[in-house]
Amino acid sequence: MKTVSDSKRAFYAAYPRPINSIYRRVIEELLVEMHLLSVNADFNPDPIYYLGIVTSYERLMQGYQPEKDKEQIFNALCVSTDADPQTYKSEAGTLLSLAKDKSLEELIAWFANPTADNDAGHIVDPIKAIASNDNFKYSRLFAIGVYTLLEECAAELIQDQDKREETIDQITESLNISGEKMKKDLDIYRASLEKMTQLLKVIEDVLEASRKKREKREQDKLAKETAAE
Repeated sequence: MKTVSDSKRAFYAAYPRPINSIYRRVIEELLVEMHLLSVNADFNPDPIYYLGIVTSYERLMQGYQPEKDKEQIFNALCVSTDADPQTYKSEAGTLLSLAKDKSLEELIAWFANPTADNDAGHIVDPIKAIASNDNFKYSRLFAIGVYTLLEECAAELIQDQDKREETIDQITESLNISGEKMKKDLDIYRASLEKMTQLLKVIEDVLEASRKKREKREQDKLAKETAAE
């Protein structure tokens, strides 16, 4: 069976350049999680999981420089765990588009009976199968996919803990999975996003202070040169 070390080697072979230290832990944790799921006999990827992967990557990698490398890193993550990055993005995008036109009430009802137009019909069957699958392999990334759909339909809801948790209870009941587990995972995810936002603000402040010092040195140097003339 493929090991975590195998997946890590495959990742660094696909993306051999150094990763900014601030983000290295994010990448390695995501890689390990994707690997462990990929080798689990009960795991079957679905569009909600794909959306969770894409969203968590985008959110936790915000501010990464150089920006152009983010797509290559994402592709390396998928390839190293024997997945197709285009499938992840396509399925996630289709599911998110489906949710955009729904109210919160319609989304909750949709989880109880997933449907889609013909061009998005392929995403429905894997989601329908969840509720009747006693061996469904739940993951934190699946929870993030659900959370992303809620954000799309009712951004104000996610700021209200009581309403958010009530909604999650309704959705998880329809899917026949643990609501308590999902709520805990989403609390951790929200905390991680907050930490990343704070960290980026600190980095921004440090860079701004550095820029001002550099400008002041240049101004002082220019002033001295002018005075010496």
